[in-house]
Amino acid sequence: MNAESPWTVYRTRFLVRARQLTEPLVFTDALGREQSGRPGDYLVETSEGIKRITTQALFEDIYVPLAPLQLYSVDAKGAPGVLPRPVPRASPEDHARATA
Repeated sequence: MNAESPWTVYRTRFLVRARQLTEPLVFTDALGREQSGRPGDYLVETSEGIKRITTQALFEDIYVPLAPLQLYSVDAKGAPGVLPRPVPRASPEDHARATA
């Protein structure tokens, strides 16, 4: 894996960050389990900071990438937030219709 390669944010029910491996990688995770992957597999990091390896076929079947991070606000932990765009406000006519 190239240490310079950027993390990409993906989503399922939960947000994760992932990098596709470019070389074999073996490590022991925070729970004491050995993780091993081949080039093409993904190193996945949860919001709690737990890292694991997922095969390429399984990862690409489950995860959908989000838009590039520069489009999103980022919190202090580096997690993506919401799009920085203004929220439209209801007009007085909208308020009158809603309360009628």
